[in-house]
Amino acid sequence: MIPKEPQGPWTSRDLETKPRRSGLRLIVWLGLMIAIFATVSMLARLFPGRASSDLDQAYVLWNAALLALLSAGVVFGARYKASEVARNIALWTGIAFALLLGYAYQDELRDAGARIRGELVPGYAAVDAAGTVSLIAGEDGHFHVIGEANGVTTDFLVDTGASDIVLTPTDARRLGINLGALDFSRRFQTANGVGRGAPFTLARLSVGSIVLTDVPVSINETDMSESLLGMSFLKRLASFEVVGRKLILRPR
Repeated sequence: MIPKEPQGPWTSRDLETKPRRSGLRLIVWLGLMIAIFATVSMLARLFPGRASSDLDQAYVLWNAALLALLSAGVVFGARYKASEVARNIALWTGIAFALLLGYAYQDELRDAGARIRGELVPGYAAVDAAGTVSLIAGEDGHFHVIGEANGVTTDFLVDTGASDIVLTPTDARRLGINLGALDFSRRFQTANGVGRGAPFTLARLSVGSIVLTDVPVSINETDMSESLLGMSFLKRLASFEVVGRKLILRPR
């Protein structure tokens, strides 16, 4: 009786099928690379100038090379069935398309993210590609915004009824201002009666993309819930308007 040839990892059957599988996987991988290249070329034609700088082009090439390396590992790295290979190809193609589409629409996605953040946290200003700042009204119906005064994060209330930009004593201390050295000689009418304030000049005031320098402000003598952006701030803009729950500020 002639014994059967032992079946092992290096039998003639495996040696015959292995080159076939490798050749098929190479064809599949090359097809995937061609599809990715075609997608990149299509997006480059649809969105000219999106990757005009050397840094942007290097970023695209780096991601394409990384995707080629990862996809090669998936296609050649293990013994997958045909259905698994097809599923992995579809998955990587979808990931590549999503990344490229996200890069092409990065400005639009950034604007959408800013709008969503403005809805969830009304104090954050949404800035579009033109530099226009949009604020969403809070639950109290007023427009609150997080800005910076001399580089220090400061909460403001946009108040068209106030003539000046007014800092609270607490915010002034956070800016390093010595309140004892100020002259509270200004008189102004408030909802609680006559108040006193001290003149001061901020080196820099920013709200979103709006940046003002050498800004005259008043520092209130008594404490307030938050600092105010009054008409002296709004008059330094190109325009402003209220549309529903949104306040739109356009810088000069």
